[in-house]
Amino acid sequence: MTENPTTDDNKTWRVRILDLSSGGAKDDDSLEEVGGFHDLAHANAFARSYVRDSVERCRVPGASAKDVLSAWLAFGEDAVVVDAGDDGWHSANELDDFTATRATPMERDWRSLDPRRLIDEEEELAFSAMETEDDEPPTHH
Repeated sequence: MTENPTTDDNKTWRVRILDLSSGGAKDDDSLEEVGGFHDLAHANAFARSYVRDSVERCRVPGASAKDVLSAWLAFGEDAVVVDAGDDGWHSANELDDFTATRATPMERDWRSLDPRRLIDEEEELAFSAMETEDDEPPTHH
């Protein structure tokens, strides 16, 4: 799989979250789109973790892999890297493994990969400076 199939250095990638409970109506199955991935590897990792977490949320004690798959297909959420074609991660390639094996917390941690949570270093420094100013007690003379 090629990790950067484009020569456009300014391209950002998007991941579309799909609601599988919608019955496959293509116009209505998109829950949201997450943007701001600066490389395909990041978008692929997010999509994979998001689906891995969705599969685990469909797992119940004692369920077989087939039961987990059926529940995910009925109630889960899929993720697709927009405009990545064959280079994008595809859930179909790993669903058998996902449903057969329980995920680790790290494999499910899509939140740490979510670009909406990434804070620009300058913003973080500015925020820290504001907190420091707010923590200083007022001086009264």
